[in-house]
This record gives sequence, C-alpha cells and structure tokens, in this order.
Amino acid sequence: MTGDVVHDVLDPDSERGRIYRCLVGRPQARAAELAAGVGLGEGVVLAVLRELADEGVVVACNGEGPRGDGPRDDGHRDDGHRDDGHRDRAWEALPPGRVVEAVLQSDAVRQAAARRAGAELERLYRFARRDAGTYGALEVVEDAAQVLAASRRLQLAARHQVRVIDVPPYSGSSAYYLDQEVLQRQRMAAGVVYRSIYHGCAFDDPVAGPNMARMMEAGEQARTLDDPPLKLALGDDDLAIVTLAADGRPGVVSLLIRPSGLLRALAAVFETLWRLAVPASVSAADLQIGERDRRILTLMASGATDDAIARRLGLGRRTVVRRVSALLAQLGATTRFQAGVQAARRGWL
Repeated sequence: MTGDVVHDVLDPDSERGRIYRCLVGRPQARAAELAAGVGLGEGVVLAVLRELADEGVVVACNGEGPRGDGPRDDGHRDDGHRDDGHRDRAWEALPPGRVVEAVLQSDAVRQAAARRAGAELERLYRFARRDAGTYGALEVVEDAAQVLAASRRLQLAARHQVRVIDVPPYSGSSAYYLDQEVLQRQRMAAGVVYRSIYHGCAFDDPVAGPNMARMMEAGEQARTLDDPPLKLALGDDDLAIVTLAADGRPGVVSLLIRPSGLLRALAAVFETLWRLAVPASVSAADLQIGERDRRILTLMASGATDDAIARRLGLGRRTVVRRVSALLAQLGATTRFQAGVQAARRGWL
C-alpha cells in the first residue's frame, strides 16, 4: 500500500476517506449508492474505488448487478470517464484493522528513513566543519535558559539512565529545584534510573540539600565525593552537558556534547568517580558510628580476619561477622579495603 493513499483513507475529510468510510458501513455497495451517500459524482467515486482497489484497500466483488443503463459498448460513460465494466459491480472494503496496520508500517518506514537521512546530514555537518577549526560533536551554550532547556531535553530523551555530577555553586532557585523534582519523579516512574554524585557539602546547602534528600527517598541512587572535578549530566550515551565557570567574567558556560570520543571519555570519568564515591544516606544513623564499630573498621582496613578481630576486641566471632556485614552494606563496599577507604573519607577513622 502507498503511504499517502492509505493515510487519506483514514482521513474522514478526504474523498478517499469519505468513500472508504461509507463502504465500511455499506457492505457490497455499488458506485451509485456510494456516490449518493458521500455527495460525489459517480465517475469520481468509480475512479477512487479503482485507485483503492489497486492499493489493496477495497475489492470489486465478482458478481455484477443489473446492467440496464450500464456502460456503452465503447467502454465509455456519458460523462466521459472510463468505466471498464466496474460501474454496476458491488464493492467491499477490506477490514479497517488491516488499513490501520498498513498506516503504522508506512509511518515506521518513514521514520526509519528520516533517522537515516538525519544521521547522514549530521555526519555531513560535522565533516564540513572540521576544516573550519570546530568540533562537530561540541556546542557551546552561554544562555542560562538554553542550558536549562537542554537539561530538560536530555532527561526527557533518556530511555535507560541519567548520570549527574552536581557541584557548587548551587545557583538554582527553589522553583528550579521543585520543577526538577517533578520532572525527575516522572522519568523515574517511567523506568529511567538516576545516578548522582554530589559534592560532600551538598547536605549543608539550604536548597540543594533538601532536594537531594527528597530525590534519594524517591529512588535516586546517590553518592558523595569530597571534590568532584566537574559539573556533568549524561543522558544515556546520547548527550552530555558539562558546565564550567566562564573565563574572565561572571557566570557559567555549558558544553553540549553529542555521541563522540569525548562523550565516551566523560562517561568513563563518571563511572570511575562513581566507584570512588561514598554511598549517601539521609539517615542520621548513617552519618555516625560507635566506638566498637570504629575499632572493627580500623582492624578490617589493616587486613585482619574476623577471627583476629574477635580475639583482639574480646568479641564473639558471630558478633564480628554480623557487624562486618552491616558495615560493608552501610558503606556500599564490596571489600574490606573499600570499606576502610570510604570510612576514612567519612572521617570515621
């Protein structure tokens, strides 16, 4: 089926759509009956029916009705249109479900063609600008409103995950953070995973801190790092936004980075920092540690076994095993060495 014709069939305001719709409600109708039903000339209706038959949307039934005032022997009607013996035939519409499926398939083909054309144009765009001393995957944005719009597009386009490194200064207004919360909750509800690395001071910020706590409670995976090197947002592997302080003047500059070696490098930087960062928690209990656990952690970091820790501290082995497991989970660590490093970052040792 041809895309334009099939789309027209579903348009109730087009001639094709009116005739097909009339035929759907009148099984095995003849052209004259359809013409009266849609208010078009019989010759026009016949021409459209032939066209739709060629596209596999309608079929002419085998039986023919009375021919009384049928076509002349020369095959022409009095109104000048070719008849080809179809005037008195009954017509039947194919099931609308098949027509709709044909429309969807046609749309899918068009979308795929548009994506291929867009990708080819993107390659041409980048290639044409290489000699001009520009990097095709990079766009510099200085307008704050454009940066916020790009951040929103990044999140809306993400299908799998959004990765963020958030560092001060936290210049966003309370309204901005509330709008961001609404968007993030919607995307997480749609199955998009958010992983965020926050600067260690984020908890102390009067606006960013409560926002971070609410997002963690909503399901965001969050970690903290003493001094992340950059402000970064990654939407899948499709777009990155790096925000930097403007050189020699107030304000910031954002870099929009599309699929490229640079974007892959930034994704690798995020994953490295994620492994180094400490899992964050809004629980007060998570932000403090008792003296016994501090001593257990110190011995763990030195490489002592559970048995050695139990003997050294005068504890039962099962107590040590239980506390070691709890401390590993609390610190988000998989090895004793990692637990020692992260405990030291938190100031527990």
